[in-house]
Amino acid sequence: MSPKLLFIYYQNIKAGGVAKVLSNLVNELVNEGYEIDILFLMEKHDDFYPIDPRVKKHYVDSFDYWTWRLCAFNKKNLRFIPKITSLNNYIYQLGVTLLMNQWLKKHHQKYDTIISCWYKLSCTLAINRKVNHKTIAWEHISHTTGGFFWNKILKPFYRNLKAIVATNIPGEKYYQRINKNSFTIYNPMDNELENLDYISPENKQDIISVVARLDPEKNIGDFIDIIHRAQLPDNWKVKIIGTGSQENELKNLVIQKDISSKIEFLGSKTMEEVYDLLRISKINCLTSKVEALPTILIQAMFFSNVLIAYDCPFGPSDIINEENGFLIPLEDKRTFIQKIELLSHDKSILNDMIKHSFQSAKSWKKTDIIRNWKKILSGNNR
Repeated sequence: MSPKLLFIYYQNIKAGGVAKVLSNLVNELVNEGYEIDILFLMEKHDDFYPIDPRVKKHYVDSFDYWTWRLCAFNKKNLRFIPKITSLNNYIYQLGVTLLMNQWLKKHHQKYDTIISCWYKLSCTLAINRKVNHKTIAWEHISHTTGGFFWNKILKPFYRNLKAIVATNIPGEKYYQRINKNSFTIYNPMDNELENLDYISPENKQDIISVVARLDPEKNIGDFIDIIHRAQLPDNWKVKIIGTGSQENELKNLVIQKDISSKIEFLGSKTMEEVYDLLRISKINCLTSKVEALPTILIQAMFFSNVLIAYDCPFGPSDIINEENGFLIPLEDKRTFIQKIELLSHDKSILNDMIKHSFQSAKSWKKTDIIRNWKKILSGNNR
């Protein structure tokens, strides 16, 4: 009988790194003979990222539960209370946990392994004695994220889990201190990426691409200031894909700095449109303050882009090397500017690094990734 797996995540309704790699992984594993279900923690919805029809999907609506209604009441009537938003986050997660555990109580016996796709879900599953021994925490964000409650109170219970899969080496080392069955497995990419041919600079445009949420941790304000201060040739342009809480603020910042002719915000785009941008851009930048494994950098390599990113905790250092780009000390704008100016002014260096970046992408093909997942799922860990 084929091993039966259950993945648990919140949703697959919009662009997002976790939903993307979740769809990639289940589509690969179902081809390897695994029987796979996914439990989504919201109402039934159409998939943003395609999921193989052989994968069975279940839904429990965390937005139609008393905890969410309490959050809505608090937001409307108790906005004057300090940190009410933070309190609501805990209330909402309590509802998620109650619904998830109710569903698992009825159905967990059907599954050989449960894979939780977010640390808050993993933390609560780690204290659920009925399922923790067969649960794998798939960590998609820095191990330092979460604050005192999640990191200090609940994450020690990760010792009860079957295994922990980190997406970067520092994460693996951290979790090894809690659970010896902790490993680094990088995220699988699309088949479309693996089948790409090298794109020569002659077939690209003088474009710097950025694909990121417009939220504080992505630090796009730093990037805008970098472009403002950099001496870019007139023909070079910047295109930013993404939306978020800082969208209006960042657009106003571009206007204030009088660089609207240089930077264009493209808003939310489909994955195909993201790929269209990477196909024509020559440089891909990331100024995040924190990451786990920034998949966009890997995707950009497959599309023959040179990478420039802050050496934030954690992830970019697993991807960027001296041949495919530049790893910049965190918040060192001067060095970031120097590297952008170097590439945009020196065609020879740029073209050589574009070629080497595409060659570096070969090491991220999914053969080893799927093999490592199969080892963990079978218990034959590395």
